[in-house]
Amino acid sequence: MARRIDVTGADGVRLAAWEFGDPPKDGSDTAAPGVLLLHGLMGRASHWAPTARRLSARYRAIALDQRGHGRSDKPPQAAFTRDAYVNDAEAALEQLDLGPTVLIGHAMGALTAWQLAAKRPDLVRGLIICDMRASALGAASQRVWAEWFKAWPVPFATLADVRKWFGEDDPWVERPNPARGAFYAEVMAESPDGWRPVFDPDQMLRSRETWVYDAHWEELAQVRCPALVVRGLDGELGRAEAQEMVRVLPHGQYAEVADAGHLVHYDQPEKWLSVIEPFLDTLTTD
Repeated sequence: MARRIDVTGADGVRLAAWEFGDPPKDGSDTAAPGVLLLHGLMGRASHWAPTARRLSARYRAIALDQRGHGRSDKPPQAAFTRDAYVNDAEAALEQLDLGPTVLIGHAMGALTAWQLAAKRPDLVRGLIICDMRASALGAASQRVWAEWFKAWPVPFATLADVRKWFGEDDPWVERPNPARGAFYAEVMAESPDGWRPVFDPDQMLRSRETWVYDAHWEELAQVRCPALVVRGLDGELGRAEAQEMVRVLPHGQYAEVADAGHLVHYDQPEKWLSVIEPFLDTLTTD
């Protein structure tokens, strides 16, 4: 079972943090090192459950529902800027007393993680970036996303319909991917007329438009802690860009996961863990 911990983010937004497992009990009085896991756009903390449960044997591993996502607040007039997301994660680290921590982020959550690492090096001792590009994606990318949201056949009659559409019928799917269907089933909730997303698509587009038009290499270069860039072999982050990110990072390392797309940690949880755990081991021995 996951234990919920409420924290207060920027501008008083209530955030739900989740501890997936008991803190390590090694017989010492030394607190377990912290890990904060940040999901991507439209994601939720539960997507990190397999990773967090594995890490909880040695770390205090907590996943955060970011503003507008999961069980966290979704105020209609809230800020969905880069600063808001970064300040939320910073507030969570301080209130949970996790720092100095390892930040693990997927997609948008990875961008939040490296921006926070650049801003507060005192709070971050390690960073794992999962399938997030540092280059600008541009206006065309944002238009495609807006059209994609419009294509969703909501409400879905059943969760099976959710899994089938996102795993097979979605025009973004090049080949069937059951993991993708399961991923989106986790962000749906039942309503009187069927299953709808737990987030507001307009808020997701507002969140996305604050970073798609800009490149983020400068913040990447400001990260001083050891950092691991992980990409799925069939993900959105290309190998050349990933390796350039490693070059720009002062202490960057590179890893890729075969048979995985953008949802690396969800597509291939065991292979994902096999590349991040050795990196985490180097941090505990430093």
